Amino acid sequence: MAETTITKQVFNEEIALTSKAAAQVAKIKAENNIPETHALRIGVKGGGCSGLSYVLGFDEKPGEKDRVMQSEGVTIYIDSKSLFHLSGTVLDFSDGLNGKGFVFNNPQASKTCGCGQSFGV
Repeated sequence: MAETTITKQVFNEEIALTSKAAAQVAKIKAENNIPETHALRIGVKGGGCSGLSYVLGFDEKPGEKDRVMQSEGVTIYIDSKSLFHLSGTVLDFSDGLNGKGFVFNNPQASKTCGCGQSFGV
């Protein structure tokens, strides 16, 4: 009898920032007097034209079930539900002709809206 191997897809559970995104996070913190001890909160919430929307903010402390990670010198807090939808995402910052803002390069997204602020899985 032939042997069958089933492989399970392994997700990269890290969220990464580009150096441009990290510099913009530092700039926003400085311009808004956000303490250096606050971390970047990355998450998702229901809504948007594709089903889920990206959320960015700053928090003083992680939640009880948050995953804490580092990228480009930035501390990141993310809850498990959001990590499920964002694992492997690289957060970039664009200031080109097509607009200025954070760009989520999310390998979990099966569809995205034109503005890049929402996605579906």
